[in-house]
Amino acid sequence: MNVTRTTSGIRTGRRARRLAALALAGATVVALAPTVAVAADGSSGPASVSADAATRVDLDPELRAVVEHGASTAALGEARENGRRTWRGSAGVTDIDSQRPVRADGRFRIGSVTKTFVSTVVLQLVDEGRIRLDDPVERYLPGVVPNGGAISVRQLLNHTSGLYDYLDDPRFLFHDEASLRSYLAAGRWITWSPSQLIEVGAQGTPYFAPGQGWHYSNTNYVLLGEVIRKVTGHAWQSEVDRRIVKPLHLDETTFPSSRTAVPGPHAHGYVKLPEGLADITRLSPSFGDAAGNGISTSADLNRFHAALFGGRLLSPARLAEMTTAVPAPMIGAHYGLGLIRYDLPCGEVWGHTGGLPGYNTVWLGSKDGARQFSLSFNLSQGAETEETFTTLNAFILKASCGTGTAAAKGDTTANAPLTILR
Repeated sequence: MNVTRTTSGIRTGRRARRLAALALAGATVVALAPTVAVAADGSSGPASVSADAATRVDLDPELRAVVEHGASTAALGEARENGRRTWRGSAGVTDIDSQRPVRADGRFRIGSVTKTFVSTVVLQLVDEGRIRLDDPVERYLPGVVPNGGAISVRQLLNHTSGLYDYLDDPRFLFHDEASLRSYLAAGRWITWSPSQLIEVGAQGTPYFAPGQGWHYSNTNYVLLGEVIRKVTGHAWQSEVDRRIVKPLHLDETTFPSSRTAVPGPHAHGYVKLPEGLADITRLSPSFGDAAGNGISTSADLNRFHAALFGGRLLSPARLAEMTTAVPAPMIGAHYGLGLIRYDLPCGEVWGHTGGLPGYNTVWLGSKDGARQFSLSFNLSQGAETEETFTTLNAFILKASCGTGTAAAKGDTTANAPLTILR
């Protein structure tokens, strides 16, 4: 749900952004303070922590490059291997007014990474016999969605339902500068209920008959949040908190519903206007609901990834279903049940990406649970350049593949596009 530049202007929406070389005209360079890495306690210091030489991957240069080209005001991340932190770093500033260095342990909006938390709860309920993947959504939410008798829970999870994405509706798009200014002044404070979001999605024309294609749709996950509510009697946020956040001690992870602030230390998010950058940090994330409402840290996300793929949250049968992926051509990847599989030069990685205005997240790791990394970058939408996506690719490929592959050494023929999903 990031602001993206299209041929017709600036808009928000589900459209995937390829993290590959992409020429965008009219970029603005933001003047930043010298790049400084910050330790967990907020003090200035080395961007990386000590680790075994065999496992440590120095991502500091790539992280600095993410902000040095001016499109991103801040970036932070962490990598882990076999339960040990092998790198953590930060670059850029908390906000363009104070120019304070961003903290490596800062919080950020995770956007569609929220979907993996929600899908994990759904699959736990399948393990408990309270939901069946091939049951129609009509069984759990009668009369809520047209053709609900032909759409299964599994199709909601892997985006093969064909349901219209409510974020493609003009009410959620930035058509031009005027609509962006309107959103900044009033639209970002609107509180949307799940039923309102579902209604917008239900009114749109389906992309295809259920099971006859693949199209990313946030409507699917708002419906899944309501399925969780119907089955458990509790809001999806409460079930995620009880089943995942508290057991794993993800103490910096929250799902704020309509609360506009990002709690704790965090970098600010921005969008580009002709006169400069506009702060878009505070907004009601209710428009994301179970599709994109969360806030977290790189450390918390990596612990979640390790627990999920380490078998601590789901039975082997459910994890196998979660990682059974269908082709997702519109994002150049494969999509499982709330998980994306990217096939990189060094092999496959699993996770998700996410974005809300001002915030972008990449969260990936190995299927065996041994390796994870998370990256948050505060892209100033509308200020992107070709170098923006080149540097992001370099970070992602090195974090995923290490330093011994052609991709990590700068062989552009080895580059594989990644996407930020809203």
